[in-house]
Amino acid sequence: MKQLFLTLSLAVLSQPAATWAVTPPPNAAGVSNGHLHLNVRDVDANTKFFVAMGGAAAKEAGVVEFPDVVVRLRKQDPTGESVGSVVNHVGFLVPNVPEYMAKMKAGNLKTEAGNRPEQGFLYTPDGLKIEILEDKAQTVPIRNHHVHFYVSEAAIPQMQAWYVNTFGAKAGMRGQFKAADIPGVNLSFAKSDTPTAPTKGRVLDHIGFEVKHLEAFCKNLEASGIKLDRPYGKTATGVGIAFITDPWGTQIELNEHE
Repeated sequence: MKQLFLTLSLAVLSQPAATWAVTPPPNAAGVSNGHLHLNVRDVDANTKFFVAMGGAAAKEAGVVEFPDVVVRLRKQDPTGESVGSVVNHVGFLVPNVPEYMAKMKAGNLKTEAGNRPEQGFLYTPDGLKIEILEDKAQTVPIRNHHVHFYVSEAAIPQMQAWYVNTFGAKAGMRGQFKAADIPGVNLSFAKSDTPTAPTKGRVLDHIGFEVKHLEAFCKNLEASGIKLDRPYGKTATGVGIAFITDPWGTQIELNEHE
C-alpha cells in the first residue's frame, strides 16, 4: 500500500499545473455535463488516483478536473461499488489505450484488460469501475466520455426517452448500445439480467449536470411531474443547486454556476 501511495504521489508531482476548461457549451435545453460525485474512504488517496489518471487537482480539496467533467470526492464510507448499481461504470477516452494502460499498471493502479486492444478498465480504491476507450485523433491526454447505465431490457428505451425529454439529450446509438448525448457526455444504456441498486450511498453517489436558468428549469420539472429531492436553492457560494432521482434510481445533482 505504501508503494501504491508513493507511486501515485510521484504521478501527482509529474502532472502539469493546469486547470481544464471543464464545462462544455449547453444544448438547446440549457444542459451540459457537470460532475461525478464519489463517496470515498480516503479523499487524499482518491485524489492521487484521479490525478495519476491524468486529471488536474483543483485548489478546492477533493476536486479533480478533466475535460468535460469534474470529479468531486466526499469522505464517506460507500455502501457498495459501482458494479451492481444502475450506473455500472463511467468512461474516458485516451489517444492510445495499450500505452495508457501500461502506464496505469506500472503505477500500481488496479487494471483489467478489455475485450479488445483499444479497451481497458481501471478501478478506484473504493471500486468505481472506469472504462478506458481510444480516440487516436483527440489532442488532449484524456477526456470524459460516457456514463453507462445497466437496467432491465424493457427499461432501456424508456430510460433513453426520459433523458431526451428531461434534459434535451440527443438520442442515438453508441455501437450496440442505445444512447443519448448531452454536451460533454454520452449516456449509454445496457441490459442487466439482475436488478440494479440506486446510486445514492454507493461509491458513485450521483452524477451532475450544469443547467442554465436552473430555477425555471426546476419549475418545469415539477410541472411535468418530476419530484425534486432537494428543491432549488443556492449554496453558500452562490451556486444554484437542486437534486432529482431518475425513475431507475440514479441520483442527479443540478447546478448553475454563474
